[in-house]
Amino acid sequence: MNPWVAYRFGFISGVNSMYKIRTHDAIAPIGLERFPLNGYEVNAEHDAPEALLIRSHKLVAEDLNPSLRAVARAGAGTNNVPVQACSEKGIVVFNTPGANANSVKELVITALLLASRDVFGGIAYVRSLAKVTDETELNKLVEAEKKKFKGRELVGKTLGVVGLGAIGSMVARAGMDLGMNVLGYDPALSVDAAWRIPSQVERMQNLPSLFAKADYVSIHVPLLPATESMINEEALKAFKPGSVLLNFARQPIVDSAALKAALASGHLGRYVADFPVPGLLDHDRVMLTPHLGASTDEAEENCAVMAADQLVRFLETGSIVNSVNFPAVTADAVSGYRLAVSNHNVPGMLGQMTAVLAERNINVIDLINKSRDELAFNLIDLSESPDEGLLEAIRAIESVINVRVIQER
Repeated sequence: MNPWVAYRFGFISGVNSMYKIRTHDAIAPIGLERFPLNGYEVNAEHDAPEALLIRSHKLVAEDLNPSLRAVARAGAGTNNVPVQACSEKGIVVFNTPGANANSVKELVITALLLASRDVFGGIAYVRSLAKVTDETELNKLVEAEKKKFKGRELVGKTLGVVGLGAIGSMVARAGMDLGMNVLGYDPALSVDAAWRIPSQVERMQNLPSLFAKADYVSIHVPLLPATESMINEEALKAFKPGSVLLNFARQPIVDSAALKAALASGHLGRYVADFPVPGLLDHDRVMLTPHLGASTDEAEENCAVMAADQLVRFLETGSIVNSVNFPAVTADAVSGYRLAVSNHNVPGMLGQMTAVLAERNINVIDLINKSRDELAFNLIDLSESPDEGLLEAIRAIESVINVRVIQER
């Protein structure tokens, strides 16, 4: 049982004592089981939920009802969530980085092997011989034509990994296990991610130097304004002639027009991706899969469990783990009352909130204040129950986005 489930918290003012979670898509049952029966209503019908749990369902701004406080996406990407609109309303958006990492890594290994050996061509040729019934003749035909499907080994080749997060670091390690020389590039590498990377991975200082050396380039960066069309005409010109590009991150990271031109010129040897591209579906040197990276039972279960646990912890304590728009906040359960306040990250906000409390002679037992870019989040533990007048006074402070009360129950 999730340790955070040992505590029960709820909203004080104008909110049902049951947390309402609305689901979209087929969420793995093991994830839904993480929500305690006592205190949660989880279904696909709630009109005014406190939280949404989704996979591939595309949310729009109209889905963000006034009672909504969190959206958890059971997967790494959040391009199906209107993150900016959520931020404006103080809605915390969670994802599940690393939960599907092994599933994606295994598909990348498959892609590396298939890009190196013409397995599909060989299979198609053997199937074309279905009407040959004489074994001697069959063996003669197979031996005569097998040279058409000759490939190359991965041992000793160079793999360049762009993005060394949960997936990229696993791909880098897998490449080493296959006997490859591995180069890595990630200018935003976190300390935690750095610990996951084998010391033998050569850290590159820029992308052109990685592209020039790598026989295979595997992309593992999130889709952001800064990474959209990152693999463009200029980048592809820096690739080693005849090299292979693997994209199991997001399709818009690779500029489609530049990709087609690089393939047509022969400068790019092969393209293998998890996202079909119009105009390349039947290209001889392109292999595309229908977004299968996280399509394993294990990955779906891992993502569902992580997403559910993050929602429970947030709703019951105010802790924020793996949010894409709010700062990380770690808080224990309290034996009293806790204000959770989101606001625009401007000077003087905390002072104004504590001044409102002081005016009402309410003692602050503990306080956490964290910020990230334009947003800030506060957890304020109080000595007594806040009344509606206090909540309205805090809501009235300019730049406060929303306020909720978490109470032990």
